Amino acid sequence: MAVVQEEIESKYDRIIELKAFDDSKLGVKGLVDAGLAKIPRMFIHPQHNLYEKSGPIDSHSNIPIIDLEGVKNDVTLHAKIINEVQKACENWGIFQIVNHGISEGILEEMIEGIRRFHEQDAEASSASWRDALLITITPNPPDPIQLPLVCRDIVVEYSKQVKHLGYTLLELLSEALGLEPNHFKNMEFAKQGFFLAQYYPSCPEPELTLGTKRHTDPNFLTIVLQDQVGGLQILHENHWMDVPPIPGALVINTGDVLQIVTNGRFKSVEHRVLAQHEGPRISVASFFNSCFPPSSKVYTPIKELLSEENPPNDK
Repeated sequence: MAVVQEEIESKYDRIIELKAFDDSKLGVKGLVDAGLAKIPRMFIHPQHNLYEKSGPIDSHSNIPIIDLEGVKNDVTLHAKIINEVQKACENWGIFQIVNHGISEGILEEMIEGIRRFHEQDAEASSASWRDALLITITPNPPDPIQLPLVCRDIVVEYSKQVKHLGYTLLELLSEALGLEPNHFKNMEFAKQGFFLAQYYPSCPEPELTLGTKRHTDPNFLTIVLQDQVGGLQILHENHWMDVPPIPGALVINTGDVLQIVTNGRFKSVEHRVLAQHEGPRISVASFFNSCFPPSSKVYTPIKELLSEENPPNDK
């Protein structure tokens, strides 16, 4: 029996299966809609990755929630917010923000717009889009004509507002490091950006796979809008912790580029998304100073943050 299993293993070609899946243009939702009872082999993760799912989650710590109310017009509140951003980036690499200037109605409509896009009939959605919708935010706003009609208006509006919020966050991050507010903006960390709207259908065998495997973001900063289903987790002090959905809130996580330019002072957070029986799960991640398109630019620590006591490191 073991010999037969080994022969089956040797004949399996994941690349061929992935190509066939891609050519079908059904996406994961198409498989679920077809009544899938077991997930295809190409989605099954190695046991050492899945074993992590049973690890302990620290319930005694809470991911920071920062209220941005008054950040632009109250000096006392502004200083308090800067301090909270500093601590969150140094100790967590992630925080949630409320009263950030994007209305809850806009956030809800964005989630619904992405849902409408992915829940079109197969012929409409498979022509050029499947389980993820990628839209450029900067340097130029998206061309409405090129956007799907079912979510066109809200995508244009959300893109405009999240870009503005990104500029505000760059200022807060600069000040949290003792730099001038425009420091990161002048370094053009908001020059390139896009958002990725993802749709995670319910999974018949969530114990065998992950929605998104563990990783850090290779960019500067990410703003995440998530629905109320949940599933996002971060690795904090060797424990996987849930990032609980909060109505009206946005999740902010620091990326690899921010960790590099701050000489490791601000941490790039490792995170993942669990597959779940409940679904669909919808999220919109806006990446600033993205690695799309790929760039050969080399980043180094900001000189103002270096000293004899704090020399450049390689992390």
